[in-house]
Amino acid sequence: MVVVDVDFEELRWLTGQEGKSDEELKTDLFALGMEYEGETGDGLRQLEFAPDRLDRLSVEGIARSLRYQYGEDRGVHVPRTNSPEWRYEVAESVPEERPYVTGAIARGVNLDETALDSLIQLQEKLHATMGRDRVKGAIGIHDLVMLKGGAAGSEDNSIEYRGVEPDEDTFVPLDADAELSPGEVLTEHPTGREYAPVIADYERLPAIYDEIGLFSFPPVINGRRTELEVDSTDLLIELTGTDQWTIDRMGVILCYALAARGATIEEVTIEYPDRELVRPDLGVETKRLAHERIETVLGIDLATEDVIDLAERSGLDAEVTGSEEGSSSDGELSAENSAYEVSIPPYRQDVLGPLDLIDDLGRAYGFNDLEPRYPRVSTVGGRHERSRAERKVRETLVGLGFEDLLDFHLIAERENYDQMGLTAPDAGENATGEASETREDQPLGGAAPARIREPYSEDYEIVRTWALPSLMMVLENNTHRSYPQDLAEIGLAAGRDAGENTGLAEFRTVGAVLARTDASYEAAKSRLAALCRVFGAELETPPTDHPAFIGGRAAEVRIDGAPVGVIGEIHPEILVEHDLEVPVAAFEFRLDALR
Repeated sequence: MVVVDVDFEELRWLTGQEGKSDEELKTDLFALGMEYEGETGDGLRQLEFAPDRLDRLSVEGIARSLRYQYGEDRGVHVPRTNSPEWRYEVAESVPEERPYVTGAIARGVNLDETALDSLIQLQEKLHATMGRDRVKGAIGIHDLVMLKGGAAGSEDNSIEYRGVEPDEDTFVPLDADAELSPGEVLTEHPTGREYAPVIADYERLPAIYDEIGLFSFPPVINGRRTELEVDSTDLLIELTGTDQWTIDRMGVILCYALAARGATIEEVTIEYPDRELVRPDLGVETKRLAHERIETVLGIDLATEDVIDLAERSGLDAEVTGSEEGSSSDGELSAENSAYEVSIPPYRQDVLGPLDLIDDLGRAYGFNDLEPRYPRVSTVGGRHERSRAERKVRETLVGLGFEDLLDFHLIAERENYDQMGLTAPDAGENATGEASETREDQPLGGAAPARIREPYSEDYEIVRTWALPSLMMVLENNTHRSYPQDLAEIGLAAGRDAGENTGLAEFRTVGAVLARTDASYEAAKSRLAALCRVFGAELETPPTDHPAFIGGRAAEVRIDGAPVGVIGEIHPEILVEHDLEVPVAAFEFRLDALR
């Protein structure tokens, strides 16, 4: 959850609701999904909300949502922009780890202490959320007048984004009185030391120049020369990052906040070596939404005029575009068969599908005004066959002495493959889907994985392809505990499979380990055989080879004649990889083998 500090007096002024009491504002905010959490020492109210509506990270964004709720504003609003007079030039020397830049010019901003504090808070909240603590995106806001070309009548309005050596140049950073090189900032300046890890692996450091010289060292700190003051009226916004879409969206949210303060947004030209962009990107996206689905989800009957009204009160635009199922018998388009083309403003980065739009319509209607009712079905709920089998397996394993675990489905690639003796498929194999987890020559766990494109941490890079690596990691973290440690897990695993429509085969897998001084193949097989007897299944264990197990002490698991897993004694090299000093026997097989 995200917490933002808001001045209620400022909120009243921005919404034009000076007569609203604090309690009324809290009620109205709660209807938007924002909960009052308390008050700061400075008298600011703390509001908590889900991190999907990042356009509400500032008092300006919250005020905009309230104005729609109050009916003061309707439909999609896109700020008017002036044609670009400034260009951002991206040099070939830009660090390859941070190749993207975007920005805008804001002219005629009405800044006072409160507005400046709000702008700084929005900047830092965007850093912490979309910017991933400045790793994915970082914002710099500068006094345009202090830049070469910022004064009226200048002919060369440009800045350059380039890469520099740590000691190549110097500038005076914020909160400093002396010139420092970028390398010195990282070791001597408090802010530099805080964010040094973000660019620790860069061969060259990011830097932004005007004709006078270096004035910004993203994503670490701005220069003192262009520092914002309460009397700053023309601003230059620059964002750098690892993903163009992310920094573009961050920039749009900033532009809307500044436009609410009276600013006129001016476009800028981004000149990459191979292409040219004009930013900010204020394009309006559209999504198709069926009337029937709106009524089904909300449980109410609505006319098409009602849907359009609710959309406009949500800051959206909706237009009836045709029928999902066809016309009524008299040839007229009926409401229940209608479909809408819904326009979404550029600051709404959270709208991914129809349900996000229906949530907006429901809030505009008023969730408290929806009448609860029983579903129009006459069935009684029950457990799915797979769920019953899973519970039976879990209870049997616990009865056999195993401790039941629930582990993460995401894992580091090295832990899934390298530390288990497997060779990780390369990214190309993963991308084409040529690798299949059902391939006959492929050991258990060797399937090409579903990779997370932008993982939050290197510990969660892929969806695991089998459960034994997770169990081995638990044993590695439990070396301080006494033995025996008999652990089991029933959980999700997945692997790339070109035979599936989605290109991915997901399945439930059963994994178990016996970590004890007397762990052996026989001990593991006796427990597996007991489990199969409970289900009346026939178990066969023909010899096999698997990189994670000792040769001659491993077998294929065949249940009712189908190859579904592996069993054996974990190889000593694998034990060393996990810092284990006791032998481990293990087995793993697919849950759907037991019916």
